[in-house]
Amino acid sequence: MSDPLSLLPLALASREGMIDGAPASQYVAAGLTLLQRSAPLVRALSGRRAGILLPTSPAFITALAASEGRGAVLMNPLASAPELAYQIADAGIGAVFTSSALAERLPRDTIIALLDDAPRSARIVVRGVARDVDLGSHFALALEGDADSEGSLDEAAVVYTSAMHGRPLGAILSHRSLLFNARSAIRAAALTSDEHALAALPFSHLFGFLVAGIAPLLAGAKVTTMPRFNPARALEIIEQDGVTMFVGVPSMYIAMMDVLEHQREPRLIETIRLCICGGAPLAPEVQRRWEDLTGIELRQGYGLTETSSGCLCNIVGVPNVIGALGQPYPGVEVAIRDARTFAPTPNGEVGEICVRGPTVFQGYVVARGAAPPAGLEVREEWLRTGDLGIRRPDGFIEFRGLIKPMFTRNGFNIYPRELEAAIAELSGVMEVHARSMPDPVKENAIVVDVRGRVTVDDVRLWCAARLSAYKQPSIINVAP
Repeated sequence: MSDPLSLLPLALASREGMIDGAPASQYVAAGLTLLQRSAPLVRALSGRRAGILLPTSPAFITALAASEGRGAVLMNPLASAPELAYQIADAGIGAVFTSSALAERLPRDTIIALLDDAPRSARIVVRGVARDVDLGSHFALALEGDADSEGSLDEAAVVYTSAMHGRPLGAILSHRSLLFNARSAIRAAALTSDEHALAALPFSHLFGFLVAGIAPLLAGAKVTTMPRFNPARALEIIEQDGVTMFVGVPSMYIAMMDVLEHQREPRLIETIRLCICGGAPLAPEVQRRWEDLTGIELRQGYGLTETSSGCLCNIVGVPNVIGALGQPYPGVEVAIRDARTFAPTPNGEVGEICVRGPTVFQGYVVARGAAPPAGLEVREEWLRTGDLGIRRPDGFIEFRGLIKPMFTRNGFNIYPRELEAAIAELSGVMEVHARSMPDPVKENAIVVDVRGRVTVDDVRLWCAARLSAYKQPSIINVAP
Protein backbone atom coordinates (compact mmCIF):
# COMPACT_ATOMS: atom_id res chain seq x y z
CA MET A 1 0.00 0.00 0.00
CA SER A 2 1.28 3.48 -0.88
CA ASP A 3 2.01 5.99 1.87
CA PRO A 4 -1.31 7.54 2.99
CA LEU A 5 0.42 10.89 3.41
CA SER A 6 1.05 10.98 -0.35
CA LEU A 7 -2.57 12.14 -0.69
CA LEU A 8 -3.19 15.84 -0.09
CA PRO A 9 -6.11 15.61 2.40
CA LEU A 10 -4.37 12.91 4.46
CA ALA A 11 -1.16 14.96 4.50
CA LEU A 12 -3.26 17.79 5.94
CA ALA A 13 -4.62 15.47 8.61
CA SER A 14 -1.09 14.62 9.75
CA ARG A 15 -0.43 18.21 10.81
CA GLU A 16 -1.83 20.22 13.68
CA GLY A 17 -3.34 22.98 11.56
CA MET A 18 -6.58 24.57 12.72
CA ILE A 19 -9.34 25.94 10.53
CA ASP A 20 -12.12 28.09 11.99
CA GLY A 21 -11.15 26.96 15.46
CA ALA A 22 -11.17 23.19 14.86
CA PRO A 23 -8.42 20.75 13.78
CA ALA A 24 -8.24 20.37 10.01
CA SER A 25 -7.84 16.64 10.65
CA GLN A 26 -11.37 16.58 12.05
CA TYR A 27 -12.77 17.72 8.71
CA VAL A 28 -10.63 15.16 6.89
CA ALA A 29 -11.96 12.45 9.22
CA ALA A 30 -15.50 13.55 8.43
CA GLY A 31 -14.90 13.04 4.71
CA LEU A 32 -13.47 9.55 5.19
CA THR A 33 -16.38 8.62 7.47
CA LEU A 34 -18.85 9.85 4.87
CA LEU A 35 -17.46 7.38 2.34
CA GLN A 36 -17.56 4.55 4.86
CA ARG A 37 -21.20 5.20 5.74
CA SER A 38 -22.73 6.01 2.36
CA ALA A 39 -22.80 3.19 -0.17
CA PRO A 40 -24.81 5.28 -2.69
CA LEU A 41 -22.07 7.90 -2.69
CA VAL A 42 -19.36 5.29 -3.21
CA ARG A 43 -21.30 3.80 -6.13
CA ALA A 44 -21.82 7.24 -7.67
CA LEU A 45 -18.10 7.98 -7.54
CA SER A 46 -16.96 4.60 -8.81
CA GLY A 47 -14.80 5.26 -11.87
CA ARG A 48 -15.86 8.91 -11.96
CA ARG A 49 -14.64 12.25 -10.65
CA ALA A 50 -16.17 14.21 -7.78
CA GLY A 51 -17.27 17.82 -7.87
CA ILE A 52 -16.86 20.38 -5.08
CA LEU A 53 -19.24 23.34 -5.21
CA LEU A 54 -18.74 25.11 -1.89
CA PRO A 55 -17.85 28.54 -0.54
CA THR A 56 -14.53 29.06 1.21
CA SER A 57 -15.09 27.03 4.38
CA PRO A 58 -13.77 24.03 6.34
CA ALA A 59 -16.36 21.84 4.59
CA PHE A 60 -14.17 22.14 1.49
CA ILE A 61 -11.59 19.91 3.22
CA THR A 62 -14.28 17.35 4.09
CA ALA A 63 -15.29 17.27 0.43
CA LEU A 64 -11.71 16.87 -0.73
CA ALA A 65 -11.19 13.93 1.65
CA ALA A 66 -14.47 12.33 0.59
CA SER A 67 -13.41 12.49 -3.05
CA GLU A 68 -11.53 9.27 -2.21
CA GLY A 69 -8.18 10.34 -3.64
CA ARG A 70 -9.63 10.80 -7.13
CA GLY A 71 -9.74 14.05 -9.10
CA ALA A 72 -12.10 16.55 -7.49
CA VAL A 73 -13.36 19.27 -9.82
CA LEU A 74 -13.16 22.58 -7.95
CA MET A 75 -16.30 24.37 -9.11
CA ASN A 76 -16.65 28.12 -8.72
CA PRO A 77 -19.62 29.16 -6.52
CA LEU A 78 -20.07 32.14 -8.88
CA ALA A 79 -20.59 29.84 -11.89
CA SER A 80 -23.93 29.74 -13.67
CA ALA A 81 -26.11 26.63 -13.99
CA PRO A 82 -25.10 26.01 -17.66
CA GLU A 83 -21.40 26.33 -16.78
CA LEU A 84 -21.75 23.81 -13.96
CA ALA A 85 -23.68 21.40 -16.18
CA TYR A 86 -20.91 21.62 -18.78
CA GLN A 87 -18.22 20.76 -16.22
CA ILE A 88 -20.25 17.83 -14.86
CA ALA A 89 -20.60 16.36 -18.34
CA ASP A 90 -17.09 17.15 -19.57
CA ALA A 91 -15.25 15.86 -16.49
CA GLY A 92 -17.50 12.84 -15.91
CA ILE A 93 -18.56 13.90 -12.41
CA GLY A 94 -20.45 11.22 -10.46
CA ALA A 95 -21.48 13.28 -7.44
CA VAL A 96 -21.12 16.85 -6.19
CA PHE A 97 -20.29 17.95 -2.64
CA THR A 98 -22.17 21.18 -2.08
CA SER A 99 -24.43 23.21 0.21
CA SER A 100 -28.20 23.71 0.23
CA ALA A 101 -27.78 27.29 -1.01
CA LEU A 102 -25.76 26.25 -4.08
CA ALA A 103 -27.37 22.90 -4.92
CA GLU A 104 -30.23 24.49 -6.85
CA ARG A 105 -27.82 25.47 -9.65
CA LEU A 106 -26.96 21.83 -10.38
CA PRO A 107 -28.85 19.65 -12.89
CA ARG A 108 -31.79 17.91 -11.21
CA ASP A 109 -30.44 14.40 -11.69
CA THR A 110 -27.11 15.21 -10.00
CA ILE A 111 -26.26 13.07 -6.98
CA ILE A 112 -25.30 15.49 -4.24
CA ALA A 113 -23.81 15.42 -0.76
CA LEU A 114 -24.90 18.42 1.28
CA LEU A 115 -22.21 19.47 3.75
CA ASP A 116 -24.00 22.32 5.53
CA ASP A 117 -23.46 20.58 8.88
CA ALA A 118 -19.94 19.23 8.36
CA PRO A 119 -18.15 17.72 10.24
CA ARG A 120 -21.13 16.44 12.24
CA SER A 121 -23.40 15.16 9.48
CA ALA A 122 -24.11 15.17 5.77
CA ARG A 123 -27.19 14.65 3.63
CA ILE A 124 -26.98 12.49 0.50
CA VAL A 125 -29.63 13.13 -2.16
CA VAL A 126 -30.10 10.52 -4.90
CA ARG A 127 -32.94 10.99 -7.41
CA GLY A 128 -34.84 13.18 -4.99
CA VAL A 129 -34.48 10.82 -2.02
CA ALA A 130 -32.50 12.26 0.89
CA ARG A 131 -30.65 10.32 3.58
CA ASP A 132 -28.81 11.85 6.53
CA VAL A 133 -25.43 10.44 7.47
CA ASP A 134 -24.01 10.86 10.98
CA LEU A 135 -20.30 11.51 10.52
CA GLY A 136 -19.42 11.13 14.18
CA SER A 137 -16.27 13.17 13.74
CA HIS A 138 -15.83 14.64 17.20
CA PHE A 139 -12.14 13.76 17.35
CA ALA A 140 -9.26 14.54 15.05
CA LEU A 141 -7.75 11.87 12.82
CA ALA A 142 -4.28 10.51 13.59
CA LEU A 143 -2.21 9.08 10.73
CA GLU A 144 1.28 7.64 10.43
CA GLY A 145 3.47 7.90 7.38
CA ASP A 146 6.24 9.87 5.72
CA ALA A 147 5.57 13.52 6.56
CA ASP A 148 7.82 14.50 3.64
CA SER A 149 6.20 12.20 1.07
CA GLU A 150 6.53 13.82 -2.33
CA GLY A 151 2.92 12.95 -3.12
CA SER A 152 1.01 10.64 -5.41
CA LEU A 153 0.91 11.23 -9.16
CA ASP A 154 -2.81 10.41 -9.13
CA GLU A 155 -5.30 13.17 -9.85
CA ALA A 156 -6.09 15.41 -6.89
CA ALA A 157 -7.98 18.30 -8.48
CA VAL A 158 -9.35 19.54 -11.77
CA VAL A 159 -9.87 23.26 -12.33
CA TYR A 160 -11.57 24.68 -15.42
CA THR A 161 -9.61 27.46 -17.11
CA SER A 162 -7.97 28.47 -20.43
CA ALA A 163 -11.13 29.13 -22.46
CA MET A 164 -8.99 30.78 -25.15
CA HIS A 165 -10.77 28.93 -27.94
CA GLY A 166 -14.32 29.33 -26.67
CA ARG A 167 -14.77 26.64 -24.04
CA PRO A 168 -13.09 26.15 -20.64
CA LEU A 169 -10.63 23.28 -20.26
CA GLY A 170 -10.21 21.16 -17.15
CA ALA A 171 -6.58 21.36 -15.98
CA ILE A 172 -5.52 18.22 -14.09
CA LEU A 173 -3.37 18.64 -10.96
CA SER A 174 -1.83 15.71 -9.08
CA HIS A 175 -1.42 15.30 -5.32
CA ARG A 176 2.32 15.63 -5.94
CA SER A 177 2.08 18.94 -7.78
CA LEU A 178 -0.26 20.49 -5.18
CA LEU A 179 1.80 19.27 -2.23
CA PHE A 180 5.00 20.49 -3.89
CA ASN A 181 3.44 23.88 -4.58
CA ALA A 182 2.10 24.26 -1.02
CA ARG A 183 5.46 23.30 0.51
CA SER A 184 7.25 25.72 -1.81
CA ALA A 185 4.84 28.44 -0.68
CA ILE A 186 5.66 27.60 2.96
CA ARG A 187 9.37 28.08 2.28
CA ALA A 188 8.94 31.17 0.10
CA ALA A 189 6.68 32.88 2.66
CA ALA A 190 8.63 31.58 5.70
CA LEU A 191 5.42 30.19 7.23
CA THR A 192 5.52 28.68 10.72
CA SER A 193 2.99 27.14 13.08
CA ASP A 194 2.54 30.60 14.65
CA GLU A 195 0.87 31.92 11.49
CA HIS A 196 -2.79 32.95 11.35
CA ALA A 197 -4.07 33.32 7.78
CA LEU A 198 -7.33 34.91 6.68
CA ALA A 199 -8.64 32.96 3.67
CA ALA A 200 -10.92 35.37 1.81
CA LEU A 201 -10.36 34.14 -1.77
CA PRO A 202 -12.52 31.34 -3.23
CA PHE A 203 -11.06 27.89 -2.55
CA SER A 204 -12.14 27.02 -6.10
CA HIS A 205 -9.36 29.44 -7.16
CA LEU A 206 -6.03 27.60 -6.70
CA PHE A 207 -4.25 30.74 -5.54
CA GLY A 208 -6.66 31.10 -2.62
CA PHE A 209 -6.84 27.37 -1.91
CA LEU A 210 -3.10 26.66 -1.94
CA VAL A 211 -1.57 29.85 -0.53
CA ALA A 212 -4.23 30.98 1.95
CA GLY A 213 -5.53 27.54 2.94
CA ILE A 214 -3.41 24.47 2.30
CA ALA A 215 0.05 25.99 2.87
CA PRO A 216 -0.73 27.43 6.34
CA LEU A 217 -2.46 24.21 7.40
CA LEU A 218 0.50 22.11 6.24
CA ALA A 219 2.69 24.41 8.32
CA GLY A 220 0.55 23.57 11.36
CA ALA A 221 -0.86 27.11 11.50
CA LYS A 222 -4.35 28.59 11.88
CA VAL A 223 -6.74 29.55 9.08
CA THR A 224 -9.89 31.64 9.39
CA THR A 225 -12.21 31.42 6.39
CA MET A 226 -14.32 34.20 4.93
CA PRO A 227 -16.97 32.75 2.57
CA ARG A 228 -17.67 36.13 0.99
CA PHE A 229 -15.15 38.97 1.00
CA ASN A 230 -16.18 42.23 2.61
CA PRO A 231 -13.34 44.76 3.05
CA ALA A 232 -14.61 46.32 6.29
CA ARG A 233 -15.32 42.93 7.85
CA ALA A 234 -11.92 41.60 6.71
CA LEU A 235 -10.17 44.46 8.49
CA GLU A 236 -12.21 43.75 11.64
CA ILE A 237 -11.21 40.08 11.62
CA ILE A 238 -7.57 40.97 11.05
CA GLU A 239 -7.55 43.36 14.00
CA GLN A 240 -9.71 41.37 16.42
CA ASP A 241 -8.34 37.88 15.75
CA GLY A 242 -4.66 38.69 15.40
CA VAL A 243 -4.36 37.66 11.73
CA THR A 244 -0.71 37.62 10.59
CA MET A 245 -1.13 36.76 6.90
CA PHE A 246 -3.50 37.98 4.19
CA VAL A 247 -3.65 36.73 0.61
CA GLY A 248 -5.66 38.61 -1.99
CA VAL A 249 -5.99 40.00 -5.49
CA PRO A 250 -5.39 43.71 -6.31
CA SER A 251 -9.08 44.69 -6.12
CA MET A 252 -9.30 43.34 -2.55
CA TYR A 253 -6.38 45.44 -1.36
CA ILE A 254 -7.82 48.51 -3.11
CA ALA A 255 -11.18 47.95 -1.39
CA MET A 256 -9.54 47.62 2.05
CA MET A 257 -7.48 50.75 1.46
CA ASP A 258 -10.64 52.68 0.60
CA VAL A 259 -12.12 51.60 3.95
CA LEU A 260 -8.97 52.59 5.84
CA GLU A 261 -8.81 55.99 4.18
CA HIS A 262 -12.45 56.78 4.98
CA GLN A 263 -12.13 56.05 8.69
CA ARG A 264 -12.21 59.08 10.94
CA GLU A 265 -9.17 57.78 12.77
CA PRO A 266 -7.10 55.76 10.29
CA ARG A 267 -5.25 52.94 12.04
CA LEU A 268 -2.29 50.77 11.25
CA ILE A 269 -2.78 47.02 10.92
CA GLU A 270 -0.52 45.93 13.75
CA THR A 271 -0.67 42.11 13.68
CA ILE A 272 -0.01 41.31 10.02
CA ARG A 273 3.54 40.51 8.97
CA LEU A 274 2.83 39.21 5.46
CA CYS A 275 0.58 40.44 2.64
CA ILE A 276 0.65 38.54 -0.67
CA CYS A 277 -1.02 39.66 -3.89
CA GLY A 278 -1.58 37.64 -7.06
CA GLY A 279 -4.23 36.68 -9.59
CA ALA A 280 -3.73 39.80 -11.69
CA PRO A 281 -1.02 42.37 -12.47
CA LEU A 282 -0.35 44.59 -9.44
CA ALA A 283 0.22 48.26 -10.14
CA PRO A 284 3.29 49.71 -8.33
CA GLU A 285 1.18 52.62 -7.07
CA VAL A 286 -1.12 50.14 -5.30
CA GLN A 287 1.89 48.53 -3.60
CA ARG A 288 3.21 51.91 -2.46
CA ARG A 289 -0.21 53.11 -1.29
CA TRP A 290 -0.75 49.94 0.78
CA GLU A 291 2.63 50.24 2.47
CA ASP A 292 2.10 53.97 3.17
CA LEU A 293 -1.29 53.26 4.77
CA THR A 294 -0.45 50.15 6.76
CA GLY A 295 3.30 50.07 7.16
CA ILE A 296 3.36 46.56 5.60
CA GLU A 297 5.03 45.55 2.35
CA LEU A 298 2.72 44.12 -0.31
CA ARG A 299 4.57 41.21 -1.93
CA GLN A 300 3.55 40.25 -5.44
CA GLY A 301 3.44 36.69 -6.76
CA TYR A 302 2.59 35.04 -10.06
CA GLY A 303 1.20 31.74 -11.24
CA LEU A 304 -1.64 30.12 -13.09
CA THR A 305 -3.84 27.09 -12.77
CA GLU A 306 -1.54 25.05 -14.99
CA THR A 307 1.34 25.64 -12.53
CA SER A 308 -0.75 24.50 -9.54
CA SER A 309 -1.02 28.18 -8.55
CA GLY A 310 2.16 30.09 -7.71
CA CYS A 311 5.56 29.76 -9.37
CA LEU A 312 7.05 33.21 -8.79
CA CYS A 313 6.97 35.45 -5.72
CA ASN A 314 8.84 38.11 -3.83
CA ILE A 315 10.36 35.68 -1.33
CA VAL A 316 10.34 36.61 2.34
CA GLY A 317 13.85 37.38 3.53
CA VAL A 318 14.73 39.00 0.20
CA PRO A 319 14.07 42.72 -0.41
CA ASN A 320 10.61 43.27 -1.89
CA VAL A 321 10.90 44.62 -5.45
CA ILE A 322 8.03 46.95 -6.36
CA GLY A 323 6.60 46.10 -9.78
CA ALA A 324 8.26 42.68 -10.05
CA LEU A 325 6.49 39.30 -10.06
CA GLY A 326 9.35 37.91 -7.99
CA GLN A 327 11.77 35.01 -8.18
CA PRO A 328 11.01 31.33 -8.88
CA TYR A 329 9.57 29.20 -6.11
CA PRO A 330 12.12 26.83 -4.56
CA GLY A 331 12.45 23.84 -6.89
CA VAL A 332 10.78 25.59 -9.86
CA GLU A 333 12.54 26.81 -13.01
CA VAL A 334 11.30 29.90 -14.85
CA ALA A 335 12.76 30.98 -18.19
CA ILE A 336 12.05 33.79 -20.66
CA ARG A 337 11.97 32.44 -24.21
CA ASP A 338 11.33 33.93 -27.61
CA ALA A 339 7.62 33.47 -28.33
CA ARG A 340 8.32 32.55 -31.97
CA THR A 341 11.58 30.56 -31.93
CA PHE A 342 11.41 29.32 -28.31
CA ALA A 343 15.07 30.27 -27.89
CA PRO A 344 16.16 31.66 -24.48
CA THR A 345 16.24 35.47 -24.40
CA PRO A 346 18.93 37.58 -22.72
CA ASN A 347 18.23 39.60 -19.57
CA GLY A 348 16.05 42.65 -20.23
CA GLU A 349 14.57 41.31 -23.47
CA VAL A 350 10.83 40.61 -23.63
CA GLY A 351 9.80 37.00 -24.19
CA GLU A 352 7.29 34.37 -23.09
CA ILE A 353 7.35 33.28 -19.45
CA CYS A 354 7.93 29.50 -19.38
CA VAL A 355 7.81 27.23 -16.33
CA ARG A 356 9.32 23.80 -15.65
CA GLY A 357 9.18 21.58 -12.58
CA PRO A 358 6.95 19.36 -10.43
CA THR A 359 4.35 22.11 -10.12
CA VAL A 360 3.37 21.91 -13.83
CA PHE A 361 0.00 20.27 -14.51
CA GLN A 362 -0.61 16.86 -16.12
CA GLY A 363 -2.69 18.10 -19.05
CA TYR A 364 -6.36 18.80 -19.69
CA VAL A 365 -9.44 16.62 -19.35
CA VAL A 366 -9.92 14.72 -22.60
CA ALA A 367 -13.20 13.08 -23.53
CA ARG A 368 -12.86 9.41 -24.46
CA GLY A 369 -11.93 9.10 -28.12
CA ALA A 370 -11.40 12.84 -28.57
CA ALA A 371 -8.24 14.67 -29.55
CA PRO A 372 -6.41 16.58 -26.78
CA PRO A 373 -7.92 20.08 -26.46
CA ALA A 374 -5.96 23.16 -27.52
CA GLY A 375 -4.86 24.97 -24.39
CA LEU A 376 -1.48 26.07 -23.09
CA GLU A 377 1.38 24.09 -24.64
CA VAL A 378 4.01 22.10 -22.78
CA ARG A 379 7.14 21.98 -24.95
CA GLU A 380 10.28 20.12 -23.92
CA GLU A 381 8.87 20.00 -20.36
CA TRP A 382 8.42 23.79 -20.36
CA LEU A 383 4.89 25.16 -19.90
CA ARG A 384 4.35 28.09 -22.22
CA THR A 385 2.21 30.44 -20.13
CA GLY A 386 1.10 32.81 -22.87
CA ASP A 387 2.35 35.69 -20.71
CA LEU A 388 5.18 38.05 -21.61
CA GLY A 389 7.95 39.10 -19.25
CA ILE A 390 11.58 40.05 -18.84
CA ARG A 391 14.27 38.78 -16.51
CA ARG A 392 16.16 41.49 -14.69
CA PRO A 393 19.91 41.15 -14.00
CA ASP A 394 19.07 40.38 -10.35
CA GLY A 395 16.93 37.39 -11.40
CA PHE A 396 13.53 38.98 -10.72
CA ILE A 397 10.84 38.58 -13.40
CA GLU A 398 8.68 41.50 -14.53
CA PHE A 399 5.33 41.17 -16.35
CA ARG A 400 5.14 42.71 -19.81
CA GLY A 401 1.75 41.73 -21.21
CA LEU A 402 -0.15 38.86 -22.80
CA ILE A 403 0.12 36.65 -25.85
CA LYS A 404 -3.00 34.61 -25.06
CA PRO A 405 -6.40 36.21 -25.70
CA MET A 406 -7.56 37.00 -22.15
CA PHE A 407 -7.62 39.66 -19.45
CA THR A 408 -8.35 39.71 -15.72
CA ARG A 409 -11.24 41.08 -13.70
CA ASN A 410 -11.16 41.02 -9.88
CA GLY A 411 -8.43 38.38 -10.13
CA PHE A 412 -10.46 36.06 -12.38
CA ASN A 413 -9.47 35.26 -15.96
CA ILE A 414 -11.82 36.52 -18.67
CA TYR A 415 -11.61 34.91 -22.11
CA PRO A 416 -13.29 37.02 -24.84
CA ARG A 417 -13.87 34.01 -27.10
CA GLU A 418 -15.80 32.22 -24.34
CA LEU A 419 -18.11 35.23 -23.97
CA GLU A 420 -18.44 35.58 -27.72
CA ALA A 421 -19.34 31.90 -28.13
CA ALA A 422 -22.01 32.12 -25.42
CA ILE A 423 -23.60 35.33 -26.75
CA ALA A 424 -23.52 34.08 -30.35
CA GLU A 425 -26.04 31.39 -29.37
CA LEU A 426 -28.69 34.06 -28.67
CA SER A 427 -31.24 34.12 -31.49
CA GLY A 428 -30.89 37.27 -33.58
CA VAL A 429 -27.18 37.81 -32.90
CA MET A 430 -25.21 38.01 -36.15
CA GLU A 431 -21.83 39.15 -34.81
CA VAL A 432 -20.31 39.68 -31.39
CA HIS A 433 -16.99 41.02 -30.12
CA ALA A 434 -15.89 41.07 -26.45
CA ARG A 435 -13.07 43.26 -25.20
CA SER A 436 -11.63 44.82 -22.08
CA MET A 437 -11.71 48.40 -20.84
CA PRO A 438 -9.35 49.49 -18.03
CA ASP A 439 -11.03 49.86 -14.64
CA PRO A 440 -9.08 51.32 -11.70
CA VAL A 441 -10.72 49.02 -9.14
CA LYS A 442 -11.65 45.78 -10.96
CA GLU A 443 -8.54 45.78 -13.24
CA ASN A 444 -10.78 45.61 -16.33
CA ALA A 445 -14.41 46.09 -17.28
CA ILE A 446 -16.03 43.91 -19.95
CA VAL A 447 -17.36 45.56 -23.11
CA VAL A 448 -19.46 43.59 -25.58
CA ASP A 449 -20.23 44.89 -29.09
CA VAL A 450 -23.15 43.05 -30.71
CA ARG A 451 -24.63 43.32 -34.18
CA GLY A 452 -28.06 41.82 -34.78
CA ARG A 453 -31.79 41.96 -34.14
CA VAL A 454 -31.56 42.02 -30.33
CA THR A 455 -31.74 44.60 -27.55
CA VAL A 456 -29.30 45.42 -24.76
CA ASP A 457 -31.73 43.84 -22.28
CA ASP A 458 -31.87 40.66 -24.40
CA VAL A 459 -28.09 40.31 -24.24
CA ARG A 460 -27.88 41.18 -20.55
CA LEU A 461 -30.53 38.62 -19.55
CA TRP A 462 -28.92 35.97 -21.76
CA CYS A 463 -25.52 36.53 -20.13
CA ALA A 464 -27.02 36.54 -16.61
CA ALA A 465 -28.48 33.07 -17.19
CA ARG A 466 -25.42 31.52 -18.81
CA LEU A 467 -22.23 33.13 -17.50
CA SER A 468 -20.55 33.43 -14.10
CA ALA A 469 -21.18 36.57 -12.09
CA TYR A 470 -17.66 37.86 -12.77
CA LYS A 471 -18.10 37.38 -16.54
CA GLN A 472 -21.12 39.68 -16.82
CA PRO A 473 -20.62 42.54 -19.33
CA SER A 474 -20.22 46.03 -17.91
CA ILE A 475 -21.15 47.74 -21.18
CA ILE A 476 -23.25 46.27 -24.01
CA ASN A 477 -23.35 48.04 -27.37
CA VAL A 478 -25.92 46.84 -29.92
CA ALA A 479 -26.06 47.82 -33.58
CA PRO A 480 -28.47 46.50 -36.26
